[in-house]
Amino acid sequence: MQYSHIEPATFLARPNRFVATVRGNGEPFAVHVKNTGRCAELLVPGAPVYLERSENPARKTPCDLVAVKKGSLLVNMDSAAPNAAAKEWLAAGGLGPLGALRAEYRLGDSRFDFYAEQAGQKMLVEVKGCTLETGGYARFPDAPTLRGLKHVRELTALAGQGWRCCVLIVIQMKGPYAFGPNWAAHPAFGEALRMAAAAGVQVLAYDCRVTPESMALDRPVRVEL
Repeated sequence: MQYSHIEPATFLARPNRFVATVRGNGEPFAVHVKNTGRCAELLVPGAPVYLERSENPARKTPCDLVAVKKGSLLVNMDSAAPNAAAKEWLAAGGLGPLGALRAEYRLGDSRFDFYAEQAGQKMLVEVKGCTLETGGYARFPDAPTLRGLKHVRELTALAGQGWRCCVLIVIQMKGPYAFGPNWAAHPAFGEALRMAAAAGVQVLAYDCRVTPESMALDRPVRVEL
């Protein structure tokens, strides 16, 4: 996936989930944060960030904050990026040849990220973007996720009904050597993911090639449940 009109800035503060104050071209100004998660380990005062400038002059915030430097790591923190990158990866054959690929698939009272068909079998893929990294270990979630828990449990049930189901963890950086649930933040999600894998749900994690202007899935990362 590709951005346009990217410019660098320096993070100053985050007064609420949706807005950050940055300094660019010598002046402080407000930008939209495209991630409502805590991201406390990423958005620290003085961190280099990258902004996508909007083409809409009527916007109250002229830019979206899409990436941040954490030491030597460049981390994409746009919550819409994992699905966009996953769609490109799936369409290019990341899980093998697929038919009838479509996003935002409704089933019952739930909506899953992707539906596809492969060799006559129906498939659901649920994508989770991961920005939390500690010592080379990627973890999800960084805060309790009731929606994520619900989807994992539903995929577990559907796998028992003959669906091919997959949880795809998109690690929004390059570098982590392993992925695991964030047991400290949401132990119920970790247990649900472990039970899903035991029931036949594929749990995959991929790192990404990240630049200020782009993000693309790259290589599989070891999953430890």
